[in-house]
Amino acid sequence: MEKTADNKKGRLIEKKYLVTFILITTLFALWGFANDITNPMVAAFQTVMEISAAKASMVQFAFYGGYATMAIPAALFIRRYSYKSGILLGLALYATGAFLFIPAAAFQNFWYFCISLYILTFGLAFLETTANPFILSLGSKETSTRRLNLAQAFNPMGSLCGMAVASLIVLPSLISDRRDAAGQIIFSTLSESEKAGIRLHDLAVIRNPYVAIGLVVLCMFIIIGLTKMPHTTGDATKVSARQTLCNLWHNVTYREGVVAQVFYVAAQIMTWTFIIQYADNLGIDKATAQNYNIVAMTMFLCSRFISTFLMKYVNGRLLLALFGCGAALCTAGAITVVGHAGLLCLVGVSFFMSLMFPTIYGIALENVSQEDSTLGAAFLVMAIVGGALMPPLQGSIIDLGTVLGHPAVNVSFCLPLVCFLVIITYGVRCYKRQ
Repeated sequence: MEKTADNKKGRLIEKKYLVTFILITTLFALWGFANDITNPMVAAFQTVMEISAAKASMVQFAFYGGYATMAIPAALFIRRYSYKSGILLGLALYATGAFLFIPAAAFQNFWYFCISLYILTFGLAFLETTANPFILSLGSKETSTRRLNLAQAFNPMGSLCGMAVASLIVLPSLISDRRDAAGQIIFSTLSESEKAGIRLHDLAVIRNPYVAIGLVVLCMFIIIGLTKMPHTTGDATKVSARQTLCNLWHNVTYREGVVAQVFYVAAQIMTWTFIIQYADNLGIDKATAQNYNIVAMTMFLCSRFISTFLMKYVNGRLLLALFGCGAALCTAGAITVVGHAGLLCLVGVSFFMSLMFPTIYGIALENVSQEDSTLGAAFLVMAIVGGALMPPLQGSIIDLGTVLGHPAVNVSFCLPLVCFLVIITYGVRCYKRQ
C-alpha cells in the first residue's frame, strides 16, 4: 500500500487526471498562437498604417496590458467559482476579441485593433490565471514544476502555428511591404488613393487569421463545457484576500519570482517582436525575417523538452541561472556584432529562454499554500505586463536610427540583456536559499 502511494506521488500525471490534463494543455497552444501571430503584426502595422516603431509597439502595450488589467479579477472569479468556470469565461472573451477584428478592419483604425487585442487578452488572462495552477494541482507537489514544464512545452507549438501563419500567409500577402530592386519599400512613394486600396486589402489579410482562431476557440468552449472536470477552485480553505496578500508579500521567493517574471516576459516579447526590425536593418524583407523567428521558436520548443528532461537530474533553480547566462551571452552578441552573425545570436537567445517562464512560475509557487495559490498565480500572470511596458521603450530606441555610430536596433537589445541579468540573480538567490 505504501509503495503504491509512493508511485503515485512520483508520477508526473495520474491516470484519473489524464483527460483533463490533455484538454487544459491545448489551451497553452491556443494562447501561444495569439501571442506569436501578434508579434510580427507590430512591423506590419508600422508599414501599412505608416506609423513609427514606438506607436506600432502599442499593439504589444494593448496585448499585454490586457493581462495586467484582468489577472486579479480572474483570480477573484476563480476563487468564488471554479477552474472550469474561469476557463469558459476566458474562452468567451478570447473569441469576442478575435471577432472584433472584423469591424476594426472595416474602419481601418489602428486604435480599434488595439482595443480588440486588449479584450482578446482579457480572455488570455483568465486562461493563464486558471490553467497554470490547475496543471500544478493535477498530481503531487513533488512533480508539479515538471508537469507545468511539460504542459508549457505545448505553448510553443501554438506559437509556431501562429508564426507559420504570419510568415507563410499574412506577411507575404501584404502589398504594402513590397520592395523595389534596391530593397526600398514602394508603398511610401504611392499616391493617397493607391495607398487606400492597398490598406483595405492588407488590413483584411491581418484580420482573417484572428477570425479563424476565434472559431477554433468557440469549438474548444463547447468541448470543455461538455467535459466533466475536477470541481476545484484552487483554494482548499477560504481565507480573506487581505490575508492572502499578506502571506504572499512575506514569501521572499514568491515576491522575487513576480519581479523576475516581469523581466522575463519583457525580454521574451522584445526578442521576438523586434527580430524583424533587426533583420530589416540588414535589408531582409518581413516575410523572410519572420522565418528567423520560426527557427527561434523551433529551438525554443526543442529546448523546452530538453530542459524538462534535464530537470530530472539538475536542480531547477541552478538550471534557470545557467540558461539565463546563455541568454545573456547571446544577447550581448546581438548587440555588439553587426550583420548576420548578430542576427543568429539573437535567434539563439530563444533556446535559453525556453524553461524560464514555467520554472520561475513553479519555483515562486512552490511554497505558497493551497488557499493562497489562486491569487498567487494571478500576480505571476499579471507580471506579463512586462511585455506591455518594455517594447514601446525599445521601439523608441530603434526610431533613433543610430546610437554613437552603432545601429540603434542593435543597441536596443541592451534592455533584454538587463532582464536576463535579473533572471540570473533570481536563479542564484533561490538556489542558495534552498
